[in-house]
Amino acid sequence: MRATVLQGSGLSIVLAAFIGCSQDLSMPDQSDGAAFFSANCVSCHGTGGKGNGPLAANLPVSPTDLTKLSSSNGGTFPAAQALSYIYGDPMNGHLARVMPQFGGAMSEDLVPVEIDGVLTPTPRALAGLLVYLESIQDAG
Repeated sequence: MRATVLQGSGLSIVLAAFIGCSQDLSMPDQSDGAAFFSANCVSCHGTGGKGNGPLAANLPVSPTDLTKLSSSNGGTFPAAQALSYIYGDPMNGHLARVMPQFGGAMSEDLVPVEIDGVLTPTPRALAGLLVYLESIQDAG
């Protein structure tokens, strides 16, 4: 099931009050995610997300080809798995992983994202990143 950033001011206001989202009720979109990706991910994953960034050759583990996430998951974008890994997968702690762990102040600016049918408070930056990552999936 795909991640859906909820739209609609009425629902956003109710959910913002319910889960403690920031005062900014605008929802992130693909361009927000692309900006986050450009600032934080390109050096390893490359501009197209294929794992061929300028630092990739020097890493002990090759970066994932992010355009293949859906095809590696039966054709469905694995939003919950991607969010879990990006935001900090407890099964793969920060000491064991190459990719940086995101958190801190980011966790104070949340938006509601529907992931696998469940509204999930998600850092705004990562909600946009999920939309962007889903948009760059290879068709086949």
